[in-house]
Amino acid sequence: MIILDESGSMTEIKAATIRGFNEVAQTIRGFEKDFPDQQHFISLVTFNGKSIKTILDQAKASELHEINEETYQPDSFTPLYDAIGLSVLKLDKQLSGYENANVMVTIITDGEENASSEFTGAMAKKIIADHESKGWKFSYIGANHDVEKVAKSLSISNSFEFTCNDESVMAMFEHEKINRIMFAMGNFEKRDKSILNTD
Repeated sequence: MIILDESGSMTEIKAATIRGFNEVAQTIRGFEKDFPDQQHFISLVTFNGKSIKTILDQAKASELHEINEETYQPDSFTPLYDAIGLSVLKLDKQLSGYENANVMVTIITDGEENASSEFTGAMAKKIIADHESKGWKFSYIGANHDVEKVAKSLSISNSFEFTCNDESVMAMFEHEKINRIMFAMGNFEKRDKSILNTD
């Protein structure tokens, strides 16, 4: 799962964000060929002060489509905690019937929380910690704030900082691609053939 900031401040890096995500999508589509004994699914959730939108909902890797300027339109504020809480709990419910699912959640934002109404930071932290105890992997990728500090406040140990320019955004998505390849390879080596990877 990717939880992607769609607040107004992302406008200046909109094109690079679309391009970077679509390159990650291409990599995930290749997983079915590279790891034929695994099933790969991806969810994409975007968030801003107007709405939290599920763009992709457990889509099969082979059916994964790209985003564009119509599906990704930065605007408004940053309800980070609501996006985390709603998205993670929804995915957890969707996976309730799977006993051998491996989950990687990446949160990407260029600013701090400023608009949540349903979840607090403490609630988001507990949700993440509870799911990490189940083996879920979380990473926090951010810009324009103390990324490591915010990640730690959410109980996330894996963080990465980028700068709001096209070159840095593309480097950030390249980092994300490598993380997902490593995630798939690690699971493939350690788990049995009935594995379900959800990204």
